[in-house]
Amino acid sequence: MNLESLWYGRYPLAQVLRPLSWIYRMLVAGRRLAYEQDWLRREALPVPVVVVGNLSVGGTGKTPLVLWLAETLRQRGYRPGLLIRGYGGKRAAGPRLVPAAGDPFEFGDEAVLLARRSGCPVAAGADRVAAGRLLLAQEGCDLLLCDDGLQHYRLKRDLEILVIDAARGFGNGYCLPAGPLREPQARARRFRFKIATDGPCPGGGATLRLEPGPLVNLRDPTRTRPLASFNRQRVTAVAGIGHPARFFALLRRFGLYLDERPYPDHHPFSEKDLASWPPGPVVMTEKDAVKCAPLAGGNCWYLPVTAVPEAAFEVPLFAQLKGLIDG
Repeated sequence: MNLESLWYGRYPLAQVLRPLSWIYRMLVAGRRLAYEQDWLRREALPVPVVVVGNLSVGGTGKTPLVLWLAETLRQRGYRPGLLIRGYGGKRAAGPRLVPAAGDPFEFGDEAVLLARRSGCPVAAGADRVAAGRLLLAQEGCDLLLCDDGLQHYRLKRDLEILVIDAARGFGNGYCLPAGPLREPQARARRFRFKIATDGPCPGGGATLRLEPGPLVNLRDPTRTRPLASFNRQRVTAVAGIGHPARFFALLRRFGLYLDERPYPDHHPFSEKDLASWPPGPVVMTEKDAVKCAPLAGGNCWYLPVTAVPEAAFEVPLFAQLKGLIDG
């Protein structure tokens, strides 16, 4: 049994771990209270800060939503900057600007993906406050979008957006390690903006659809082909993300027959990994592609997805963002 099946199933072991979950929950609540009461200092930056996060461990669709937000803000004439921890990259003494051509093993796979797709300046670092100051000093941003970092309370934020995986919800409802929650489920009631990926939002909120684009060849990105062109063909499906099953389900909806190869989130792909895949076409996520491209053969493809939130989410969100930025 792995943690995923424990957290999203009904197993007695979860009950055994509940005392540890209570301890974790008390520590989290105490830390949040300390920042809310200013017993621990929160750092405010001179521009609005928006945090896009989730309460549960694993992928919920945060990064596509951040990309959509960044693109929409740019279209409206604003200059957003993106903050991210840079998980999977090499540790550095301080925050770093992420170049679009950066090495994902140096800066982190999601950090490089954001830099390539967003067209916005990106700073990676465990200290989001320092990363934000770096962007403001060197890039002149008028708003900062934080991909994850919901529990990074030292960074004072003006708006929080909660992203939920509609299929998995909050799992068994327990905090770590008995369940998948980083904070108690009751914390969800404190969000004005909640959105669920590919389904109804638990407790009320909007829906976010992830729309696939054409497949892109890893070796030659100028080559593309429709996802449906692999209909009724067997492909090796590769996903080293927080919730690989959602990616595999998307491919199956387009009629692909899959040899599923799930990997841990942020997996550092190697030549040995690629050599273990059977001959024939390989389809992977865009996050995995930034690491696999230097090693990939000519029949390896990645599937970009675009976030499409419903209007019930977009209209009030940008009304509030306009008020924050324009002051």
